[in-house]
Amino acid sequence: MTSNARKKIIIGFWVFYAAAACVAVLLFIAIANGSVGYMPPVEQLENPIDKYASQIISTDGKTLGSYAHSKDNRLFVNYKDLSPELVKALIATEDKRFTDHSGIDVAGLFRAIVKRGILMQKSGGGGSTITQQLAKQLFSPSADNVVERLFQKPIEWVIAVQLERFYTKEEIINMYLNKFDFLYNAVGIQSAARVYFSTTPKALKIEEAATLVGMCKNPSYYNPIRHNERTKGRRNVVLDQMYKADYITKQERDSLSSLPLKVKFTPMDHKEGLAAYFREYLRMTLTAKKPKRSNYASWQSQKFSEDSLAWETNPLYGWCNKNKKANGDYYNLYDDGLRIYTTIDSRMQKYAEDAVREHVGGTLQPMFFQEKAKRDYAPFSRDLRLGQVDTILTRAMQQTDRYRTLKANGLSMEEIKAEFKKPEEMRVFSWNGPVDTIMSPWDSIRYHKSFLRSAFMAMDPHSGHVKAYVGGIDYNDFQYDMVNGGRRQIGSTMKPFLYSLAMIDGFTPCDEMLHVQQQLRDENGNLWVPRNAGAKRVGETVTIKWGLQNSSNWVTAYLMGQLSPYTFVRLLHSFGLKNYIDPVISVCLGTPDVSVGEMVTGYTTFANKGIRVDPVYVTRIEDQFGNTIASFTPTMSEVLTEEASYKMLYMLRSVVDGGTASRIRYRYNITAQMGGKTGTTQNNSDGWYMGFTPSLVAGCWVGGEDRSIHFDRLNEGQGASMALPIYGLFMQKVYADKSLGYLESEVFEVPEKYSNPCGKPVSEQENNTPEESGGIDDIFK
Repeated sequence: MTSNARKKIIIGFWVFYAAAACVAVLLFIAIANGSVGYMPPVEQLENPIDKYASQIISTDGKTLGSYAHSKDNRLFVNYKDLSPELVKALIATEDKRFTDHSGIDVAGLFRAIVKRGILMQKSGGGGSTITQQLAKQLFSPSADNVVERLFQKPIEWVIAVQLERFYTKEEIINMYLNKFDFLYNAVGIQSAARVYFSTTPKALKIEEAATLVGMCKNPSYYNPIRHNERTKGRRNVVLDQMYKADYITKQERDSLSSLPLKVKFTPMDHKEGLAAYFREYLRMTLTAKKPKRSNYASWQSQKFSEDSLAWETNPLYGWCNKNKKANGDYYNLYDDGLRIYTTIDSRMQKYAEDAVREHVGGTLQPMFFQEKAKRDYAPFSRDLRLGQVDTILTRAMQQTDRYRTLKANGLSMEEIKAEFKKPEEMRVFSWNGPVDTIMSPWDSIRYHKSFLRSAFMAMDPHSGHVKAYVGGIDYNDFQYDMVNGGRRQIGSTMKPFLYSLAMIDGFTPCDEMLHVQQQLRDENGNLWVPRNAGAKRVGETVTIKWGLQNSSNWVTAYLMGQLSPYTFVRLLHSFGLKNYIDPVISVCLGTPDVSVGEMVTGYTTFANKGIRVDPVYVTRIEDQFGNTIASFTPTMSEVLTEEASYKMLYMLRSVVDGGTASRIRYRYNITAQMGGKTGTTQNNSDGWYMGFTPSLVAGCWVGGEDRSIHFDRLNEGQGASMALPIYGLFMQKVYADKSLGYLESEVFEVPEKYSNPCGKPVSEQENNTPEESGGIDDIFK
């Protein structure tokens, strides 16, 4: 080649290079100006991530869950809360010159072009910086082909340079880790640390941080749940990169690389984890809209009234639709990254859920299955005829989506039933976990109805803080919340409310009556004669206190005859019972339907010197920047005079110290001062127990989905057998956990003159019986 030709080639090369450079500069200018491709507005670059899931946080600092759009469950975390090893692992693996460039790593880019683009070396590495990857996450839609992806690259380069102008390196790292999708609904490092390792980003170990950073290459391919060994290999590559960058020593690399890849997988599913019923109740409460009568069915007038009152008086109800951000928009629970600090204690919540599982799943359910075994009416009462069973199951069938779909397709009732009775593969509930089986939808309805349900709530009677909230036995399969959603008859747990009215009206626990069957006439002149199965001391003189201690229907009826049903109903509403209550004399034995939440609220009166406190579920709400934007305080109201409250406390303590709730002492060996009341409704349909100590009030209900699903025998079906054990197990766990601060030595504060109205030790006062004597089934002859 002549020198002249060589000169022409060199000149041509530089002309081409200069022209390419000019084209690149013009292209970059055009992209930056928005003339070519998409360039996000400046305000978007200044605030690139404005959507975060809201977190629900327990009073002991544990994240109970989050509220998010299904594919964007991103929980915000500050840079200061990131593990240093996590940041080092990311830089060493994804962008080792991150601290030196301004968005584009020129050396890395040319290396990628030459090795991967020209020489086709797969090991040549990528040229994208962390900032470019962030730009892709934030502003690049999914490309359908390679050509489309190539056109996106220059736009991402420009955006990366712009991001470097607006943000520090720490902020870019933070945004990248907050944005990345780690699968399983874990968007962002906060969710990922929790899902894969049950920890926080700040507490990640080096090998855990390396695993998550390794996933950033391809989270589906390097999925530690499905591809453990492959992901372990990728983790070790990250550890090797950290060694090459002098972040860890060779010894550390080798020892960490030899470790097995262990995960503590906790899916981010609103149906999983602690307090699922509570989290759903809180979500519905926060996002409630102002009630409109047209949005309620004709039979929901009571619900409309309650919601309307809550909208006006409860600041938490509809909070998101009552409060606005600085820009004038209402708060969005799923996008605004709120931190909702609840009153739930994660330890007590677990103890409550464990107590329900232990007693209902481990004791009651096997007993119930055994009683109903080979009965053609199972799981219903033996009092039902087969035709009635079919009617109940048909009604349940009509409430399913499958039925509505078949009906919409024009099938007749006979054809629909035939479809429902065809066996198919399905997954059903069991206390030992979901079971895959072959069963007809019709039989699955009957099968799931055979499981007893339960609800439990515990709260501080002074602050109103709700410490534990169990709305049912399993949120995945039984989503109806029986703490605040459902209402059932309350049986003898009603009696303390009537006795309270008697104490206000001048009665004392020491007043006496002849223990015989009572005959009362209602305002229409009809005779009402309550029964009292298993009655003790018939024909003897007994005290009012003895009547409550032993749950005597006759003593209760006697007091009702001395008092006004209308006054009693007004007092019941003062105790926090919201439903309409018919002012009839039989109300004294617990005929009204009441929720567990209302009952627990009402019983705070007895532990709080006559002052009822409404439940507090949330203490404060913070925005994503940590600013407190709402705080909540308890609402209190005086229900009883202080003197009447001391009289009630004295009597309710006697229920535990020798009355129907005495198995708290002899079976669960709890020595703490406490009061309580058992309750059983007609045919054993509902079992209740309400218990309280000086600093904790709790209530429990157990029963079937339908009132006709129950034990046939009182021994298993009474409140002392069905509900009380859950309270006993819960309190055992609470007292055993010294970190909670609840002590069995704690005592009620009672002035000396009210400490013993009858002037005798409990053991000397009267002959007590350890079990409940009657329920609503004993009302009528």
